[in-house]
Amino acid sequence: MKTRSSLLLLAAALLVPQSQAQKPSDELNNELPKWLKLSGEFRARLEGYSGGSFRDDSSDAYYLNRLRVNLLIQPASWIKLFAQTQDARVAFKNTKPAAPPFQDTWDLRQAYLELGNSEKGMAGVRAGRQELNFGEQRLIGSADWNNTARSFDAVRVTLHPLSGVRVDAFASSVVVLQDGVLDHHKDGDNLHGLYGGLEKLIPGSVIEPYVLWRVSPRLRNEAGTLSNLSEYTTGVRWVGKLPLNFDYGLEMDLQRGGLGSDQVSAWAGHWVAGYTFAQRKYKPRLLVEYNYASGDRDPRDGTRATFDQLYPTAHNKYGLLDQIGWKNIEDLRTGVELKPAKRWTTSAIFHNWYLADPHDALYNAASAVLVRNPAGVLATHVGEELDLQAAVTLNPAMQLGFGFGHLFPGEFLRKATPGKSYNFPYLMFTYAF
Repeated sequence: MKTRSSLLLLAAALLVPQSQAQKPSDELNNELPKWLKLSGEFRARLEGYSGGSFRDDSSDAYYLNRLRVNLLIQPASWIKLFAQTQDARVAFKNTKPAAPPFQDTWDLRQAYLELGNSEKGMAGVRAGRQELNFGEQRLIGSADWNNTARSFDAVRVTLHPLSGVRVDAFASSVVVLQDGVLDHHKDGDNLHGLYGGLEKLIPGSVIEPYVLWRVSPRLRNEAGTLSNLSEYTTGVRWVGKLPLNFDYGLEMDLQRGGLGSDQVSAWAGHWVAGYTFAQRKYKPRLLVEYNYASGDRDPRDGTRATFDQLYPTAHNKYGLLDQIGWKNIEDLRTGVELKPAKRWTTSAIFHNWYLADPHDALYNAASAVLVRNPAGVLATHVGEELDLQAAVTLNPAMQLGFGFGHLFPGEFLRKATPGKSYNFPYLMFTYAF
């Protein structure tokens, strides 16, 4: 019944005229007091895969839908209350019972109080359940592609001491998702940080230095002893535009700390350069990108060298299929992005991956071990992936997207698994109301 209702909502949304200039909630909010606003979003996605675990007998196809309803109470410019409830469901999936990240029915995803103005004012304090998104979200993000997404119980202070300068200080704990119960964070599993932003230091660029501190209790170190993790990530993100339609970006991170007797010593980097043919039809942008994250050569030497990607929005950064994460990997990414029409965006992206260290495992976008090298085999070439995507904005309230990704197994996957290709198609509709 729930699936039928969501499909009826999708059909009704598609009947809204393209000429509609406002979201449906705009009319409602015009009738409400100015300090009270309602809004929401419905998202539906059909997706599936073949070649799961790189076997020819593993495939699935299913329907995801997600409904969010937002409430904003703002009696003055310096104070606001925001709440967001979310109902995320999956239908027709082989794996049962359904669970996150596919399903988390009717839960409180955000609920915070903000004093001041974090975006436009000199200072703002936001306390409660909220999204945390920094930079390109390679380390901290809401993972919005996931049907359930991510939020944090956090206190965040934002300062704008000078024009073009921003400083965020936060203390947070990620919310652990469980279907059928009110979600809660795990006590003692915390992420704290200082995140800066300099927009005018160098013309046409943004520089974001940061320090992140992750603590987590009762993890096993390399000796098998339960210990507490204390891990520091120091990094910088730098993006900008150059003359003659060139652009660039980089992000580099160094991790240090300890887990009991283990020492943390890991690092990662992201570098990209692009060129846009601004005078050509479709305005194509060519890009070349390299991503690296260190791996662990010896799991018994007391040094943890596998990079920890923390709580990222990893989808589509190292492949559309999310089979690869920013851990023990070398990723050469290249491709083209096009705008064939005003409301259209399209892209064709190619990835080529190698293990940073063959003694360590291959990790997916969720940081979980996907495949380990077989004993006595030290193959490093993971494989290649071709991703094709397109999206069209139908009107201010509706967007349609679709794509297809194909993973070609390399020597590592052919030796460590059955070596079958992985395919992933999707069709997604988003309706903001």
